[in-house]
Amino acid sequence: MPKGILGKKIGMTQIFNENREIVPVTVIEAGPCKVVQKKVPEVDGYSVVQLGFGEKRERLFNKPLKGHFENANVKPKKYLKEFKVDDIDSYQVGQEIDASIFNVGDSIDVIGISKGKGFSGGIKRHNFSRGPMTHGSKYHRRPGAAGPKGPARIFKGRKMPGHHGRSRVTVQNLEIVKVDSEKNMIAIKGSIPGAKNGLVILKESVKN
Repeated sequence: MPKGILGKKIGMTQIFNENREIVPVTVIEAGPCKVVQKKVPEVDGYSVVQLGFGEKRERLFNKPLKGHFENANVKPKKYLKEFKVDDIDSYQVGQEIDASIFNVGDSIDVIGISKGKGFSGGIKRHNFSRGPMTHGSKYHRRPGAAGPKGPARIFKGRKMPGHHGRSRVTVQNLEIVKVDSEKNMIAIKGSIPGAKNGLVILKESVKN
């Protein structure tokens, strides 16, 4: 059964390992999630399980979504995500999946939405160098020439000031250093993308 779960980023801290070394970790509330739907190749063309996670006031759901959860006999969840699986028969609609599916030492991939930085200039967004600060240049942080003289236009893909951050980011091969099944908490070595209380997706790393 491939391992995958939805969670919420709690924040960062540090713990001591067996060698009394400080290890920086990110704490994630992993689940509990409910299996809301199973999709099979005969009907849908592929095998996935749909997991629901998080609480949300029921009156905020529209009728189609309410009916979707009622068919699964599951309380409406804030987030719905699909996970590809090989053995679809090992999952049952209404089944609860929690942090206990992972063990200390497991290697996982974490997917999250990075922090948004708003509209940013080229120096912050693309790590451009600034212009001279002396001799009255008055051209310190502006982007400079934007396109070649001949075509007289800007080519697609040119690095320019604009929206920065708030994009989907995947960090691979992170190590699990602690699992608390009772509280559904997982401590992962290192940092992960996103702000506190942001949604994260945890998946077992694919070994080549």
